[in-house]
Order: sequence, then C-alpha cells, then structure tokens
Amino acid sequence: MRDDEPIPAFPASAGVLRSARRLLRRKDRQIAGQFLAEGRPAVSEALASGGIVRRVLVEESLVNLHRDLLTQAATTGISVHTVDARSLGELTDTVTPQGILAVCRTVHVALDDAVRSDARLVVLCDRVRDPGNLGTVVRCADAFGADAVLVTADSVDLYNPKTVRASTGSLFHLPISVAVDLAEAVTAARSAGLRVLGADAAASCSVTDLAAGGELAEPTLWVLGNEAWGLAADRAALLDRLVALPIYGRAESLNLSTAAAVLLYASATAQRAGQP
Repeated sequence: MRDDEPIPAFPASAGVLRSARRLLRRKDRQIAGQFLAEGRPAVSEALASGGIVRRVLVEESLVNLHRDLLTQAATTGISVHTVDARSLGELTDTVTPQGILAVCRTVHVALDDAVRSDARLVVLCDRVRDPGNLGTVVRCADAFGADAVLVTADSVDLYNPKTVRASTGSLFHLPISVAVDLAEAVTAARSAGLRVLGADAAASCSVTDLAAGGELAEPTLWVLGNEAWGLAADRAALLDRLVALPIYGRAESLNLSTAAAVLLYASATAQRAGQP
C-alpha cells in the first residue's frame, strides 16, 4: 500500500462499539477472551506480534497521524474502524488519549508453558492489586530479559486497561501466566531448577549478601507480595528464602515495581556476568 493510497477504514458500527465497551469489564474480557490495547506503543507491539489483533479503532480526525499502524493492520487483513472522539473517549481512561486502540485476543499461557526447563529468571506477582504496578513489573521483566511473569489468581487483572498501558507493549513480548496458584508455581519453579526467593524488607539476608556469595547468578523465581502488606507468613513459608533490598537513604520503602526493577536487574546482571 502506497503512502498516498487511502486506507480501507470504515466507520465503526454500533455493534463494534458495543463489543469494545464490554471489554472494559473484567468479566466480559474473560468471556470474550479479548481485551483493549490503547495507544501507539501497545498497538504497534500487538501488530508486530502477529495473530493477536482482531480490529483497530482510530479517531476519525487522526487517521493520517496513525497511518503507519493503520496501513500495517490493513495489509495483514485486520479491519480498521474510524470512531468519533467522544465514542473513542468512552473506551479509554487517559486524560489525553492517543486516538488509537486495538481489540486483541488474550495472550496468557499455561503455567507449564511459562516456567520451562531452560528458564533462568522468572518473577511472580502475588496478590498485587495496583494495575500500574503489575504493568510496570511486566515491563521491567521484559527489559531485564526475564523468561516469564506469573500472576496469582487474587491479583489485579493482567488485561485491566491501566495494566496494559503501563506495560507499554511488553505483555506481548514474554510468556505470562495468570490466575496461578502460588504453591503450584513454587513447585513448577523448583522442578525447573529455580531457587524461589521472596522480597521482604524485614529479611535478615539481603540482595547484597546474595551478590557477594555468587548466589544471584543461580536460576531464580522472585516472588513479590502485595503493595501494602507484602507476603503473608503462610505464603512466605512456601519459599526457599526471604531477601531484603537494602535502603541506604531515609526513604521508608520502595514502590513495588521499583523494587522489582532493582531485583530483576541485579539477578539479570549476575547471571550474565562472564558470559560472552
């Protein structure tokens, strides 16, 4: 398709808009097996993944702005629908939406497909309730080369629009298993040869200690608990070890996703030390 060739886009029907609005609700996302990916980064990564995008919705006044993505969608047989600004605004929760979103099929995988025998670095979010935190953990896991992300059943929905947006497309890059049972995940990790470490600010052992002893280079599953209360005692008891992240300044604590970034970076760096 030439740059000056009209994009085959059609006004969204009432049915298309109604189906998209349903995806704002978790129950309906689960029933449909679909979710909304909003903004250029998410739509671009979804299209690049292949076979994930069902349709693209674009604000009618912004067709030329998003021409590259719309052309990519149209040339692969994905339907493109134009929508007025008010209708598109009803499908987003951002103050300044970018005027484009994609209806995607869900991408999560089974636990056994996420925790494979060759895995070296996996992160599990246990009872994490903030969608921005979960999305940022997925982004950090992607950035630091983790093999998979696991999310327990009582955590926020991976496909919450804020989670998807915070991941900036990273949820399309690596295996993610949702609604997992913590005990089953720990068992799967150990079977794959991973140590199971939990982040706990009160732990006597620190990441610095593990780094000094060379233990951070070992294959690891990091378990991150709830933002407010961390890992419950009965759940922490399932793990191999609790590990603290030292704070040298006066801050009381770190945001969960910030702590995840530091822990994953430390493990990824240790695991890659000495590799060609």
